[in-house]
Amino acid sequence: MDLRAIVVGISLFVFSIGAEGQGLSYNFYENSCPQVEAIVRAALQPIFLTDPTAPAALLRLMFHDCQVQGCDASILVDPNENSVSSEMAAGKNFGIRKRESINILKSIVELECPQQVSCSDILVLTAREAVSASGGPQIKVPLGRRDSSVPPSYKLADSLLPSATIGVDGMLQLFAKKGMTVEESVAIMGAHTLGVTHCLNILNRLSRLDQGGRVEGMAPMFEAFLRINCPQGSLTSNASFVLNDPTTLTFDNHYYNNVIRGHGVLRVDAEMVMDPRTALAVKRFAADQDGFFQAFSSAFVKFSSSGVLSGNQGVVRKICNVLD
Repeated sequence: MDLRAIVVGISLFVFSIGAEGQGLSYNFYENSCPQVEAIVRAALQPIFLTDPTAPAALLRLMFHDCQVQGCDASILVDPNENSVSSEMAAGKNFGIRKRESINILKSIVELECPQQVSCSDILVLTAREAVSASGGPQIKVPLGRRDSSVPPSYKLADSLLPSATIGVDGMLQLFAKKGMTVEESVAIMGAHTLGVTHCLNILNRLSRLDQGGRVEGMAPMFEAFLRINCPQGSLTSNASFVLNDPTTLTFDNHYYNNVIRGHGVLRVDAEMVMDPRTALAVKRFAADQDGFFQAFSSAFVKFSSSGVLSGNQGVVRKICNVLD
């Protein structure tokens, strides 16, 4: 084992102690539902087979849930006649899909382990499997999260979710609050190796030109490609999209190679390779996929464990989209 792997291993061990102090542990369901991880993995196989884009959608679903007051499954709650709102009304949750898949998984888990496993843990396990099933690392995650019991707020979601125009400064501040290092922050951005970016989130960047009349940090041919596929004033910018990288269904390090070539879709993509704080990590991950996987795994655990409900906090919902 090389020195970097040892350092990452120690980091994960130290963090696991902190996570367990928050009520999370790597053997949380050892007695109450020891088969939960196998159940989730098996139930996801037909979902991934029938929809190759599901892993990207489910990974994004977890990120958008966890960014708003920790992973508490609040994004899954549907509005009702009792004035319960939904985070899905937030503009920054545009394009979120596959919420119903978590309900399906929850119903399967409930048959084996009634009222034991939270929707938030199922969502995190689902995102973990989405990464692995797409060719990414197999991440060991601590469990024991509880679900929120208060009505969600779309206004809160819009205020806490990052904007599509966020730059490196904002990105580093955002993930530092989750306990991440600069390298881990760059690694978690590698989740963009899966999925697409809607034109709606690109138009602002395409309208901001440098003194040479170009988009800063973007290769001229790639800029031309984006302008053709995402024209200003288009009535279909909500429905149109571009791939985040050519291997959009595979979790790999191609995202970083694209960024270095000036093919980053978002502002933060381009800034990461130009900013001295992040450039070294971008270049290392582009050349070392194993190193990227190790750093991403560490970042994933920190992100999904930050600010969660545990112990006597929150509830374990019976149905994920309904507040008990």
